[in-house]
Formats: sequence, structure tokens, C-alpha cells
Amino acid sequence: MPDNPVLWSPGDERKQATAMFRFMRQQGFDCYEDLYQWSIDESAAFWEALCDFCDVHFDTPAHQTLSRPDNIMDAGWFAGSELNYAAHLLRERGERSAIIFCGEDGSRQDISFEQLRQAVADVAAGLRRSGVNKGDRVAGFLPNCPEAIIAMLATSSIGAIWSSCSPDFGVHGVIDRFGQIEPKVLFATNGYFYNGKRIDSLPIVAGIAAGIPSIDVTVVLPFVSGDHDSTRVRNSLAWDEFSGKGEELQFLPVAFNHPLYIMYSSGTTGVPKCIVHGHGGTLLQHVKEHVLHTDISAADRLFYFTTCGWMMWNWLVSGLASGATLVLYDGSPFYADGHVLWQMAEREKITVFGTSAKYLSALEKAGIRPQDDYQLTELRAVLSTGSPLAPTSFDYVYDAIGADLQLASIAGGTDLLGCFAIGNPILPVRRGELQCRGLGMAVQIFDDAGHAVIEKHGELVCTQPFPSAPVCFWNDADNSRYRAAYFERFPGVWAHGDYAELRSSGGLIIHGRSDSVLNPGGVRIGTAEIYRQVEKLDEVVESVAIGQAWDDDVRVVLFVVLRPDVVLDDELRDRIRSVIRENTTPRHVPAKIFAVADIPRTKSGKIVELAVRSVVHGEIVRNTEALANPEALDNFRGIAELSEA
Repeated sequence: MPDNPVLWSPGDERKQATAMFRFMRQQGFDCYEDLYQWSIDESAAFWEALCDFCDVHFDTPAHQTLSRPDNIMDAGWFAGSELNYAAHLLRERGERSAIIFCGEDGSRQDISFEQLRQAVADVAAGLRRSGVNKGDRVAGFLPNCPEAIIAMLATSSIGAIWSSCSPDFGVHGVIDRFGQIEPKVLFATNGYFYNGKRIDSLPIVAGIAAGIPSIDVTVVLPFVSGDHDSTRVRNSLAWDEFSGKGEELQFLPVAFNHPLYIMYSSGTTGVPKCIVHGHGGTLLQHVKEHVLHTDISAADRLFYFTTCGWMMWNWLVSGLASGATLVLYDGSPFYADGHVLWQMAEREKITVFGTSAKYLSALEKAGIRPQDDYQLTELRAVLSTGSPLAPTSFDYVYDAIGADLQLASIAGGTDLLGCFAIGNPILPVRRGELQCRGLGMAVQIFDDAGHAVIEKHGELVCTQPFPSAPVCFWNDADNSRYRAAYFERFPGVWAHGDYAELRSSGGLIIHGRSDSVLNPGGVRIGTAEIYRQVEKLDEVVESVAIGQAWDDDVRVVLFVVLRPDVVLDDELRDRIRSVIRENTTPRHVPAKIFAVADIPRTKSGKIVELAVRSVVHGEIVRNTEALANPEALDNFRGIAELSEA
């Protein structure tokens, strides 16, 4: 049997009903490989065709689609054009559901497209009254609730710039982000729910408002009930006081590259970088990924488990541009018995279910089998990102969630606010592989010498311009930080930081972050290759591997979180080493294996290998505010002196 067997293929009828198939035939192609190559060879023509197919409306047409096609940083897209992102997300009218919100506490809201349009108009009026103009910044410290989307759309409708993070950040973590961009208005929550607890946010909100002098108004959303005194927050207004009533919805046309969002790097190695994305590039990238690669339309109910601090929130919200109903959830995905998201999927008839690789792995470890307990008859696609999806998780999805699903493992990032590798509804799903490279994304795998390779490990790069490349980094006038972030390793070529492999099938495998690649004896090893093997064992919940400097070389050190009541003894260590050796190479086998209670991760759930490595080497980990569980770092201190005995 091949290493990467086909687990699912769309039937002819299903394939031919997709937008991808219609677009492909419209351009005169019979297979995706030819369509993809055309989208790279004739990049300007591809993006023009996409605009036509997805009905992207320019208030002022472009006089040139692409200038400087040889330079990703300096490329110009749709020069002279004007449009507005929010206008595209609010094209729908009527009483059909635009947003369905489900809270961990059992609350539910159903907001129609007409109600959403009016709410956006009312908040936009409040922003204008508060002196917010084109180019000013507005920040959100909010749960994943309808008001976060309303505030963002209101901000972008008037040409102001939106930035958000989730309410589980501390004061310093928020100031590290918002303090750099100096917002005029802060939308904040009085509290939120997580894992059965009601958490009061007002002390943190007060600290943020006091610590960022540029904030003229803090709009407090009463998300949780109870006695919450917002008067302690400087210049605060309640949501209802701030919003206008019955205002007319207006959209300010702006240049294609006019800033829409300011996103943030993880910030685990220093103050987060502020990454600026524009109206046009974000819209085009997202409608391409939604309409073509995910086959999203007005018939869909789109869900992604995310917070407002992760780029998948921005990606999810753009689903409104395709007419989809968004399903939001705020709270713990494992609240109560761990079934809450699947109860919601059944009740709300979700068609596209997005989550993280970590969540799927945790479901499997917990023995949860959604298809045994719920009628998921509407579900047709499961999306996964955040970290590489292990081959065993592919098996789990098809065994425990549904056999006739498109499982799309996707990869990209905050840097491009989209995907380099993504799903495709007209292609088969192969075990352990991301289905394809995204249209218009000139993705290759480079070896150390900068040569493109296939069926070999290397650096994931993009060699040609794409519209959703950052407009700039905030406060980076000479673009030196922007250039250093992506273009130093291979001049003129975007090096993304993923250690990956392009398969002859056209699919990709992500082997981990290239900055955490292990190098024992000079052999490069992706950490995901180790995790895939270790986490096959029932005893292991999750793991993290680092390269530790040792005897003028590097040795692989593995840390495992075990199930309750499991002890890491010599027999289990031997089995861990054996499964790694049998399925990879002797170089992958860890020299040391330790059990730890927890592993540090970012707010969006990504394991922070570099922070673990720094602690093991006695180095300072800066900006622990970026971590969801900074106390977990204590598990790794002094490890060099430990033995396995």
C-alpha cells in the first residue's frame, strides 16, 4: 500500500457541481494542474478572471493589474482602483441568517443580513462622531461574538483600520500590540466565559485604557451579566450609548492597498511585529480560498473554531462575501463532556467545520466519535490548520466523523492572511497530505542552495507576487524589518519558515517550522516527523522536541505529556524510541525523553518550540505574555542536569 493512499475522492457529479470546476472549464482547462500553472504563468490574467468570477466590484477600475511582477515586496496590484472590503461582505439583504452565535453558557443569537447591515451602520456612525477618520486605528479586545464582526465592518466601512486580540491576553500583552498602533477607539468586553467560569475583564480593560494614551473612547460590551462597574475604565461608554440608531449604511471607496487589518506575529521572541494587510489583497485572497478552494456559497453554514486573536477569525468573517452564514462559538471546545462543538454542528446544520490539528488529535485521544452520536448529514468539509495534521488524524476523521468528507489541511499564516497550501473540492484527499498549492501562489520547495526540489524536504517559498502579501509592517518606514522577515535567506524570494515537501501528486507535507528544525550530526529533521510517530501511542497526549547543544553537536530531546496515571518508565521510553526508529530514521530517535505536565503554546494553540529550547539552554524567554500558559515553561528549566534515571 502507498505511504499516502487516497482516502476520499469527489464523485463526478459532486466535482462538476463545484465553483472550482466551473471556473476551471471557463478558463479552458480540463485539470487542476493546468489551471494552477496558468495562474502562475499568467498571474495578472488569473486575478482578473477571479474578480469577474467572484463579482468583485471596483468603485474605480484599475488602470494596470500588476506592475513589478519580478518583485514581491514592490509589486503593484490593481493600480488606481478603489473598492471597500466591508461593502463586499454586506452585499446580501433580507432576513436570511448572516451570523449565528453560540456561547459556552448556552446563549444563542441569530442575526439576519438586514440586521447586520443596520448594526454596522449604527456603529460606524458612533465611530464618526468619535472623530475616527480614514486611516485611524480601531482596536477590539473582544470574544468571538457578533459585536466583534460588527465593529470590524463598521471600522472598515469608513476606511479606518481594525486590529483585534482575544480577551485572555493580559494588560502587557495587549499594550505590546495595540500600543504600537495607537488606536483612537477600543472596543472591549466586560468579561467572557471559559470552561464553566465567568471571567471579569474590566481590570484588564482599565489597564489597557490607562496604558495607551491614544485611546479617546473605550466602548464596553456587556457580554456577561452581573455587577460590572465600567466607570473604572477611562473615557468609557456602553455599547448601546456609543452606537447610533437607524443610521444609513455608507462605504468609503479606498485604494486597493489601503490598510484594512493590522495583524501580529506571535511575539514569543520579542515585541510582536505589526503586519498590515490591505482591503483588496485580503478580499481577493479570501474569496479565492472560499469560493474556489472550499466551494463556499450562500447555501453554506461556515464554522471555524477561533478567537479574535488568530488570523482564522479574519478568514472566517470573509465568508460573508460569499453569502455564507457564519456560525460563531466562544468558550472552551471541551466544555462539559467535550461534545459541545458537535452538538452545535448538528443543531445549526454546519456544512464546513474548521478547527485545529490539535483539537482533532485531542478528540481522538478522548475517544470521541461524533458520527456515532450526531446527525451530521449537512457536513461536507472539515478544515484543519494551526500545525501539521498527522496521518493518523486523517484516519480518525474518516473513521469517526464521516467517510464522505473533504478533509482539507491548510497552511499559510498571519503573514499573508491566507494559504499557500490548501484544499480543493475537485481533487482526492491523500493521507497526510495537503491537497494542493493555492491558485496564484507560486509555491516551491527550495533546498539549501536555493534549487527547487520535489519529494525532498526543504524550505517552503513563494517566488512570485501575490495580492495578499503585507502592505508593510507598521512603523517600518524603510521596509527593513519586512525585508528581513521573509527575503534574507533567498533574495527576492519569500521564505515562509515552513519545512516542507512537495509531492509528485501535487500535494504537500509540512514537516514543521524551519526555525525549529533539528540538526543532529548535520542532518535536518522536521519536528512534525517525530510528533507523528510519538503521538500514535495511546499513552502520549502530545509532545515537543528540541535540539539541545551537547558535546559540540546537537542531540534530540523529547518531552511528552502523558495520560493520567501513565508513568514514563524504561519500557515506555523504549517503545517511543522504537516507533520513531521504525518509521523514520535513527537520526530522529531522541537521546533523552522526559515527561512534563504541560507544553507552552501561543494563544492560538501553537506549540512554542523555540521558547522551550531557550529555557533548556538557560536563555531568557521574552514576552511570555504571548503564551496561553507561560507557567508551562517551568517544566523545562534545568533540563541539562537531569538524567533519565
